Amino acid sequence: MVDRIRSSRQARINLWPIAALRVYAGVFFTFNGFRKVTNDKFTDGMVGFLNSRADSSPEFYRSFVESVVIPNKALFASMVTFGELFIGLALILGLATRYAAVAGALMVTNFWLAKGQGALDGTNHDAVWLVIFLVLALVPAGRIAGLDDGLSDKFRFLR
Repeated sequence: MVDRIRSSRQARINLWPIAALRVYAGVFFTFNGFRKVTNDKFTDGMVGFLNSRADSSPEFYRSFVESVVIPNKALFASMVTFGELFIGLALILGLATRYAAVAGALMVTNFWLAKGQGALDGTNHDAVWLVIFLVLALVPAGRIAGLDDGLSDKFRFLR
């Protein structure tokens, strides 16, 4: 019993960098989501950005942007804004962390496709964010100084 407690405590201490990474990612996404909430020109800026990067994005994604995203620009601008905000808050709190990380990975994959950058392009921050989100989804990041730790006994889907 003592060894189990000691090893569990030791594992939590060794995983503090994961908790720090989770909180940093959460603060970053919450900040950017909040900036978009307070920016009444975000929708037009998003469409301008998508149009400016259309030639560099993959053909299948360009078709999606032109036929689905731009005609429904207000909906997609809201999805980006509140998606960033809610993903960020969930990561900060460590609540439903794996689900938030998967949603974040899907979001940055869309950003990456919209930009059309290569994986090793020095300015491709989306590839780095994708790796961060995949790590946070694969490890129990919310159970390290997060709400998932206390709630996972009651709600199995948070494990």
